[in-house]
Amino acid sequence: MIDIKLIRENKDLVKENIKKKFQDEKLPMVDEVYEMDEKNRQLKTEVENLKAEKNNISKSIGQLMGQGKTEEAEEAKAKVKEINDKIPELEEEQVKLDEEIKKRMMVIPNIIDESVPIGKDDSENVEVERFGEPVVPTYEIPHHADIIDRFEGLDKEAAGRTSGEGFYYLMGDIARLHEAMIAYGRDYMIDQGFTYCIPPFMIRADVVTGVMSFKEMDAMMYKIENEDLYLIGTSEHSMIGKFKDQILDETKLPITITSYSPCFRKEGGSHGLEERGLYRVHQFEKQEMIVICKAEEAMDWYNKMWKYTVDIFRNLDIPVRQLECCSGDLADLKVKSCDVEAWSPRQQKYFEVGSCSTLGDAQARRLAIRAKGEKGTYYVNTLNNTVLASPRGLIAFIENNYQEDGSIKIPKALQPYMGGKEVIKPVK
Repeated sequence: MIDIKLIRENKDLVKENIKKKFQDEKLPMVDEVYEMDEKNRQLKTEVENLKAEKNNISKSIGQLMGQGKTEEAEEAKAKVKEINDKIPELEEEQVKLDEEIKKRMMVIPNIIDESVPIGKDDSENVEVERFGEPVVPTYEIPHHADIIDRFEGLDKEAAGRTSGEGFYYLMGDIARLHEAMIAYGRDYMIDQGFTYCIPPFMIRADVVTGVMSFKEMDAMMYKIENEDLYLIGTSEHSMIGKFKDQILDETKLPITITSYSPCFRKEGGSHGLEERGLYRVHQFEKQEMIVICKAEEAMDWYNKMWKYTVDIFRNLDIPVRQLECCSGDLADLKVKSCDVEAWSPRQQKYFEVGSCSTLGDAQARRLAIRAKGEKGTYYVNTLNNTVLASPRGLIAFIENNYQEDGSIKIPKALQPYMGGKEVIKPVK
C-alpha cells in the first residue's frame, strides 16, 4: 500500500505507475481516492471546529446562568445539543470514507523502481546474467519422474489415494536428497549471519492481506474451514507477520532471518498441475530468507539476497541465470523483483527455482511495522527471497547431476548431508 501523500501531492506519478503495470482499469481509483481524501480532511476540520465551538459554548452557559440570562443560556444548551447530534453523523461519514479509501488503496499498485523493465507479462522479462555454463550432455536426460522411478523414490499413485492429485510420496535416497538440499540451504544462510527460524504454518486473514494482494490470496491460499486461518504459501508470510503492529528499535536493524516451512498452494489457473512429475504440486518445502531494514539499505540487500541463491545452486553444480521481472509481471506490492532460473539439460531451457523481491514499505504499512530512531518513527522496508525450494530445486539437481549410467553424483557441498556419499545409484 502506497503512502496517501503520493496521491495528494503527485497523482500523475501514481497514474503513470499504473500505466507502466498495464492496469489502466485502476486509473479512476486515483481520482476517487483524491476526492474522498479531500472530503475526509474537510470533515475532520469540521468536526474539530464543532468540538471547539461546543467547548466555548459550554463554558459560556455557566456564565450566562450566573448573570441571570436564562433564555440565552437555554439557547446555548440547545446549540450544544445540536452540535452533539451533528458530530456523530460527521464521524460516521468519516469512518465510511476511511473504509472506501482503504479499499482502493489496497489495490493501487506500489511504485516500481525506475530500473524495472517495462513489459506486459512474464514473456517480456529480461535476462541479466548467467552463472555457469549450460551443458547438454551427449547422453539422454530422461524426465525427472522417470529418473526418480529408477530409485523407487516417488509414489504419486499412493498419494492420489490419500490426498488426491498434486501430492506425492518421496522415498529412500530421493527423499534424503530432498532434505539434504533444504538443510544445506539452511546452513548456508546461517553462515551468512541469518537467524534460523521455524514459523507457524498457518496465519490469520489480516496477516495474509498484509503481505499480499487480494488477487494473489485468492489464487494461492488454502483457507481452513470455519477458522480465521490460512495455510501459508511461503514462510515469508508468517515471518513478516511476526512483526505486525510492532515498533522496532532502529539499532536492531537490519533484521535478517532464514526460515523453513512446508508450503501449500492451490496451483490453479492456466498452469495447472503436472500429472507425472513434481514441477507443479500442492505441497512443497522451502528454505526462505527475509530482511527488514531501512529504506536506504533495501536495494543493497536485494542484490545480496538473490546472489545468495545463485551461490547455493552453483555449489550444487547447477547452472543458473538471473531474470529481471518486467513491470507487468510484478505483483502489486513489489518495487522490484527478479527470478533465479536453473538450467534444464533435458528441456534445454531455464526454469524458475527462486524469486527475490523488495517491497518498499508496502507490507509494513499494511501490517503497521515501524522502527524508531533518532529522527522519529517510520515504516521499515521488507524483502524476501527463496533460498531453496524443493521439489523444484530437486528437479534441477537431478537433471544436472544425472550421469550416463543412471546414477546421480553428489557435489562436495552436499556430501556431508548425504552420509558422505559421492554418488547415489538406482535400484532398478
